[in-house]
Amino acid sequence: MPAAPFDYHAPATVAEALSALGALGEDAKVLAGGQSLVPMLTLRLVRPAAVVDIHGLDELRGVRRDGDTLEIGALVRHRALELGDGPLGSCPLLQEAAALIGNVRVRAMGTIGGSLAHADPAAELPAVVRVLDGVLVARGPGGERTIPAAEFFTGLLSTSLRPGELLAAVRLPLPAGRAGYAVEEFTRRAGDFAVVAAMAAVELDGGGRASRVRIAIAGAGPAPVRLAAVERALAGVEPSEQAFRQAVADHKLEIEPDADMHASADYRRHLTRVLTVRALVRAASRAMKGAQP
Repeated sequence: MPAAPFDYHAPATVAEALSALGALGEDAKVLAGGQSLVPMLTLRLVRPAAVVDIHGLDELRGVRRDGDTLEIGALVRHRALELGDGPLGSCPLLQEAAALIGNVRVRAMGTIGGSLAHADPAAELPAVVRVLDGVLVARGPGGERTIPAAEFFTGLLSTSLRPGELLAAVRLPLPAGRAGYAVEEFTRRAGDFAVVAAMAAVELDGGGRASRVRIAIAGAGPAPVRLAAVERALAGVEPSEQAFRQAVADHKLEIEPDADMHASADYRRHLTRVLTVRALVRAASRAMKGAQP
């Protein structure tokens, strides 16, 4: 089935893109890598009046590390994340998560900005940004504004981007001390969207106890979510599989799973607990070994 007709715009600069989006408003969709939008256009799940193709905007391809902050342009491709090109190597969680996205063709075309703006609740990268307390950088008619990841993902395929705004970059804080990260996910087939995925970040103090623990879950609600109660329970704890299992068993999981053809809500709750423990164990092990920057 061909896509419904739409006007096509290919701006040469970010300023031109913002001008087009400002004029078109909610009637426009932004095309980056096309791995999410093109199938939706083809299936007529979306019927925009216009598509603004930002593929040619090299201004949005930059990556730079400034101290303990990594800034990634919206058009940086999944494949670059997977390979840890240049400064991207300072965020190993991105590498591990990006390697799980689709297949090589998808990773060669898809972009981090496209994935974050699409906001699929089962996608890996939104959960990565949530667990790392990332900040999204948007540009629009009113200039530039920064949006904490906790406020960016507002629901199913929904974000706090305003009409006329363009996601320009994401900023990820990097830990200075001993830290470890891990991704655990369950999929029907390799490369599929996760039925449930768990992202864990564990930072250790000088005595080897958990100074900070962060956990984000994908696929168990309309948006990626942090397990705040478990995080608080693990602060100051000596890392062990038993301690992780106990905390996950004893505390509320802030998830809202739905049932669908892939899994029941109860099974998603079960997966969340199992995968969270696995991710915490691997993340803590890496932190203790000092294997990650």
